[in-house]
Amino acid sequence: MHSQPHAVLGMHPVTKGGKKGLVARAFLENVRSCEVVDLTSDPERRYPLKLIHPAGFFEGFIEGRTEVFPYRLRVARGNGEIRQFYDPYGFLPTLSEQDLYLFNEGNDHFVYRKLGSHVREHWGVKGVSFAVWAPGARRVSVVGEFNRWDGRYHPMRSMGGSGVWEIFIPGLESGAKYKYEIYTGGSKLILKTDPYALYFEPPPHNASIVWDLSGHTWGDDEWIKRRAATDWGKAPLSFYEAHLGSWKKIAQDGNRALTYRETAAEMGAYVKELGFTHVEFMPLAEYPFEGSWGYQGTGFYAPTHRYGCPQDFMAMVDGFHQQGIGVIMDWVPAHFPRDAFALAEFDGTHLYEHADPKQGEHQDWGTLIFNYGRHEVRGFLVGSALAWMDRYHIDGLRVDAVASMLYLDYSRKEGEWIPNKYGGRENIEAIEFLRKVNNLVHQYYPGTLMIAEESTAFGGVSKPTSEGGLGFDFKWNMGWMHDTLEYFQKDPIHRRHHHNQLTFPMLYQYTERFISVFSHDEVVHGKGALILKMGSWGMTDKSRTLRALYALMWLWPGKKCLFMGQEWGQSAEWKYDAPLEWHLLQFIDHEGTRLAVRDLNKIYQSEPRMAEWDLDGRGFEWINAHDGENSVITFLRVGPEWEPIFAVACNFTPVPRLDFRMGLPRAGRWQEVLNTDASCYGGTGLGNLGGVVAEAMPWDHREFSAPVVLPGLATVIFKWEQPARAVKEVKATAPAIVEKPTTSASAPPVEKSAGRKSVAPKKEKTAEKPAKPKKKMTLLDVWQSCPEDLTKLDLTR
Repeated sequence: MHSQPHAVLGMHPVTKGGKKGLVARAFLENVRSCEVVDLTSDPERRYPLKLIHPAGFFEGFIEGRTEVFPYRLRVARGNGEIRQFYDPYGFLPTLSEQDLYLFNEGNDHFVYRKLGSHVREHWGVKGVSFAVWAPGARRVSVVGEFNRWDGRYHPMRSMGGSGVWEIFIPGLESGAKYKYEIYTGGSKLILKTDPYALYFEPPPHNASIVWDLSGHTWGDDEWIKRRAATDWGKAPLSFYEAHLGSWKKIAQDGNRALTYRETAAEMGAYVKELGFTHVEFMPLAEYPFEGSWGYQGTGFYAPTHRYGCPQDFMAMVDGFHQQGIGVIMDWVPAHFPRDAFALAEFDGTHLYEHADPKQGEHQDWGTLIFNYGRHEVRGFLVGSALAWMDRYHIDGLRVDAVASMLYLDYSRKEGEWIPNKYGGRENIEAIEFLRKVNNLVHQYYPGTLMIAEESTAFGGVSKPTSEGGLGFDFKWNMGWMHDTLEYFQKDPIHRRHHHNQLTFPMLYQYTERFISVFSHDEVVHGKGALILKMGSWGMTDKSRTLRALYALMWLWPGKKCLFMGQEWGQSAEWKYDAPLEWHLLQFIDHEGTRLAVRDLNKIYQSEPRMAEWDLDGRGFEWINAHDGENSVITFLRVGPEWEPIFAVACNFTPVPRLDFRMGLPRAGRWQEVLNTDASCYGGTGLGNLGGVVAEAMPWDHREFSAPVVLPGLATVIFKWEQPARAVKEVKATAPAIVEKPTTSASAPPVEKSAGRKSVAPKKEKTAEKPAKPKKKMTLLDVWQSCPEDLTKLDLTR
């Protein structure tokens, strides 16, 4: 047992019997004889070493040589094989004192370039360097197939008070499996994987794998430049949240998941067709247990082995970028699992976690909480965040379970937590860590996004750190999600009593930079699929309601995020080990919902000026927020200088409003750009024949208004097109109605809007004229009845 094996093994100047020279020692496995080969002599000169212990310890004195020289060891193995190789104990450390100082300070932002395993050339010799932090260990060795997993043969060198252990093993190559054998202060021998490893083998062995990250040629320069130049707060942002392993399976190949490279091609094309700007993957850092979905990770620097190697992961990100799609990944610095091979009690002590269970145990998930107050732990996590941007060009991280990081009493009862130094419940060290990692990500990788999943009312989550905030770019709007889903779960007849759940979220909408989200959390653990949460009867009405909800979501201020499968209203709850229900797309209720999401993204993307005010209160105005009796809300979405202007009307009962009058800010034509009850979406086809004309009739405290057909369980979106034209005669015309035959037993009743003033058009007496042939309807007239492809419509005129 020796913490400085390099001081014993290798070559060292000595004086023996009054004679100066060099002593060479080697500890080798399954070797009969050993010689030192002088690489500076010509012809070759060898110095034999003597076996002084049967375990394989060799030693020899080289008289007359006083300076250490480059050498190799030449050995004869037990089977007669002759090998010649460089001695690992003939090399100086790969880490400098400055490296160690910055590491212990927690200020080496790219610590992953120093610690872990790295294929490199050291002193002109190719091999692999290893470095690991284990200050509580008495000995640390690298073990693997190359030394029969025997910790006696490659003990590492202690780098003093830094707690780091280091060794360079010449001749080792990419692909070698390894672990660290640690002899703890408590005299226990444990095996641990490398916290900084680049790649892992599958369970149950979970060995780290030496990996050379070179070899991939990036083709996303244009994307990276555009990303850095984009102000994402003022740009359209819609995220497609996905679990790679269950998005799609290859049935003809053992029902396997797609590889990283296949995902770039198939999911990339699909996401692009739907119009999402980014794909957001549930965790893809290495994790052992499938059922954790990746949220209990053990490899904070390694893409999971399940779908390919690190270069395959690079190819996937590159492939998305070249299709104009960003890649966000869920990142979990809040906790880690107790797996004995990983971070838990790494060197026999509570190294990465707190020792006191009141601080170090997460009671909800049975996991361990990082000790954010320890510099080296903070540096490990900061390095993890930066490495994903540096090595893999990731466009941002969605930080999971932020609320559990912010509060010391999170999910704990009285007496189960320890207050901070000021007596409060805030986790000061975690807050400082989050501020630091957000600052550094933005500093080194402009245009990348840091997104918080934070479920409390903690202030300033998405405010810059310079203003006292945590520094996140965006925060998931969990309050909006909860209130909105609770409302839509009600039977339509009861929604009138819960109208406030639709309108209340606007009171805090601009307190943070919000993303409206329906995530995987809403469709697991018995919660059911989104479509089955809809309080309507029958799948057709549930689909109509879901489409109306999505249109509300897309026109609501803030950015958008939707979990995979919900874009078409998958009816089954999500399962991590089963593919999505792609077969449902043969039915119009589901395919129609998917097309509606596509068309909503089309509107959102084609109107970037509206997105400029996504986070600005000037971009939203209520038209009428008080029509709870009819379960109707109307509002405006506008961009700077009121260009464009969208008017949105939502009817969340099945009762159509055929003479609904809506106040509007301007006269003229308002084009009906989307109606979720269009027949091509699986709706009734009830609509406004392409638009309405606003006239000078005050309504809803506005100067102008227009009569509108508002289908049941639908959201209708109008865009202001042009001012009213001067004509010889301006008349108020009744809204046009397109009715589609229904196969149901009875059609829903048609009522006038209760409590709302309706103005019927005046009829003029005219002489009867012979009937004229019907005018051929234009696409603008009929698109609402069946808009075959909204993407072909010009929404910018």
